[in-house]
Amino acid sequence: MSELNNKYLHTAEDGITRCCWGNEPLDYRQYHDEEWGRPVSDDFRLFEKICLEGFQSGLSWLTILRKRDNFREAFAGFNFNRVAEFDDKDVGYLLQNAGIVRHRGKIEATINNARKAQEIVDEFGSLANYIWRWEPEFREPQIGPRDNSGPIPSITKTSQLLSKDMKKRGWKFFGPTTAYAFMQAMGLVNDHIEGCVVREVIENLRREFERPH
Repeated sequence: MSELNNKYLHTAEDGITRCCWGNEPLDYRQYHDEEWGRPVSDDFRLFEKICLEGFQSGLSWLTILRKRDNFREAFAGFNFNRVAEFDDKDVGYLLQNAGIVRHRGKIEATINNARKAQEIVDEFGSLANYIWRWEPEFREPQIGPRDNSGPIPSITKTSQLLSKDMKKRGWKFFGPTTAYAFMQAMGLVNDHIEGCVVREVIENLRREFERPH
């Protein structure tokens, strides 16, 4: 393990070494250990993550994570076929829902994106078929100046291209940084730091994963 990688790892009181960001609070630890980076091919889970990444814009992921069950209830389990039918009356109800982020633009973007998800299903057979076309063949470097994420990129060439293509298709609140965070979370890349106990778990899952396309 390099000295650089060691800087971004933490060994907790349970004796387990994790990526620093996944150590605490416990909400992050559970998300890091049990979800982040595990490959996903379920259309509604992929859509959920796209939407929640959009709602996170300007906020912390912890805020969204703690409201996730409320979001799921408010947006029909992120079944985009149901969300696509939401109308202005539903937007009004959602703006009254204190359990979610009450941002009209993000709410309307979620409804818009549900309709765009249906278009992708019509074209590619499933949202997963489309998304997994963007899995990088090799590990990609950071594009542009680094943020505080250390050795992990926040924008890559593929995330730029994915964001550009989705924008062309009419999706909203899905820039290149959001696209890469989505790719990390849904297992298109494995960005657990070398030395993190979960990294090899994810590597094994990705080897065994049957790509949708």
